[in-house]
Amino acid sequence: MSSKTTSPTGPQPRHVPDKRPGQKGGKRDENRKKRVRGLCEASLTLMLAKGIESVTVDEIVREAGVAKGSFYRYFKDKSELVDTLFQPLSDQLLTALREADTSIANAASDTTLMMAYAGIAQKTQGVLATYPREILLYLQECRAPRTEARAAVRDLADEVAAMALTLTDTARERGLLKPVASRVSALTVVGAVEKMLFEVLSGGDLGAPPQQVATTLITLIMKGLAAGGN
Repeated sequence: MSSKTTSPTGPQPRHVPDKRPGQKGGKRDENRKKRVRGLCEASLTLMLAKGIESVTVDEIVREAGVAKGSFYRYFKDKSELVDTLFQPLSDQLLTALREADTSIANAASDTTLMMAYAGIAQKTQGVLATYPREILLYLQECRAPRTEARAAVRDLADEVAAMALTLTDTARERGLLKPVASRVSALTVVGAVEKMLFEVLSGGDLGAPPQQVATTLITLIMKGLAAGGN
């Protein structure tokens, strides 16, 4: 099952078709949105506890308190529900990374590069505040084998890795990074950020507030990778 499309910025996450019963803004449309939200919330709760693959449609509808027929009125299968669950997070996160690429392309020194990285951290914190449970589920699942139900998660993971590589290449072209293999440095940074996020969202104690953690991580990245770092 693949309804993924492509664009100049790479493959885009799949999404549920927009055409559903009821006039937009009407009562039926509002009821649909409410039921979709309920099913997504129920699936998110269950998948955080058991994993995407282990959760069944029967468990989702039972958790949501709706009939099984209601599920198939809005989703053709579990993978389409997962697509819907991750689409808003994917849209906002990838938009933030694309905007960061523009900032890095305009950077002219270690200082302005660090400001660009700080901008990424700030926007990521905004996404984190909006979708904390979705991000935690993503972090739990993004390195697991690709399956039909997990496709949206793996698509997003691939996009994040590709954008990290793009950001690294942009900074290197500006002469702002040390001559380290771009893919190595990009994936190192992604791994460090994802580990930090997982600790924060899992309730781990990093010994510092999130903002300070972000600043420390950026400083470590600059010292290790920036052309002028020590």
